[in-house]
Amino acid sequence: MNSEWIKALSRIEADATPAVIITVVEERGSTPRNSGAKMIVSQAQQFDTIGGGHLEYKAIKIARQLLAEQQTRPRLERFSLGASLGQCCGGATTLLFEPMNTDIVKITLFGAGHVGRALMPILASLPCKVRWVDAREDEFPEIIPEGVEKVVNEFPVDEVAKQPAGSYFIVMTHNHQLDQELTEAILKRNDFKYFGLIGSLTKRNKFIHRLQAKGFSSEQIGRMTCPMGIAAVKGKLPAEIAVSVAGEIVAHYNAGFNTQRNTTPTQQSTQKPATNSAATSVVDRLAI
Repeated sequence: MNSEWIKALSRIEADATPAVIITVVEERGSTPRNSGAKMIVSQAQQFDTIGGGHLEYKAIKIARQLLAEQQTRPRLERFSLGASLGQCCGGATTLLFEPMNTDIVKITLFGAGHVGRALMPILASLPCKVRWVDAREDEFPEIIPEGVEKVVNEFPVDEVAKQPAGSYFIVMTHNHQLDQELTEAILKRNDFKYFGLIGSLTKRNKFIHRLQAKGFSSEQIGRMTCPMGIAAVKGKLPAEIAVSVAGEIVAHYNAGFNTQRNTTPTQQSTQKPATNSAATSVVDRLAI
């Protein structure tokens, strides 16, 4: 028995990589693989095989479409292995597509300062995969919450390009210039789900002017959430800000999940999760 898919499954679960398990659940007549054969498909890789040929090509295409749409529900597809698939087996097979990790939110938090340290335990308790980035190792607490990946990088901006499409980015570093560089790198990607920058409306306006001077469009700049957090939470303590920001994150990804569950794939491609109005309604909560 080929165990390549089992080894791949272990890695994918550990890394929380979105993928689809494809299983042959029914075979009729002559088919390339027997019932129970499996393969795993991510957006970048595939592991094992369900028989090759055009059947496998089409199955991989369906799997990656499910990943692109962030589908969570299993799907059954029946294929006749005849001329339409360019195969001469003459039988029929039914495949089960099982998406996994498509609803895990991937968050990268830049900054291990007082607010970052207050926010991280909350994020670690959510259904998220979190990377915590700072150039200063001594700023991290001695104990890192379980499930959080600590990243010490002298050049934190380099970490932006390493994150997958659909990521959440939170920027709250100790340095305005670094915040600016991170903001530019994130906005240039333009494939994120959420980008929040800590700061006041004054800081937001300064950043907007700088971004406009560098050629960023209004649409790009409009995707930046600054100030962050739920408007009703006015406190300035690190714990209060952390709760406010975490609440906004949860509201954002819940809106995305609800949109996915209640719309067709075609509708999903044209609808975006609701965004928080904190950027325009919160007064200068944290003047940094």
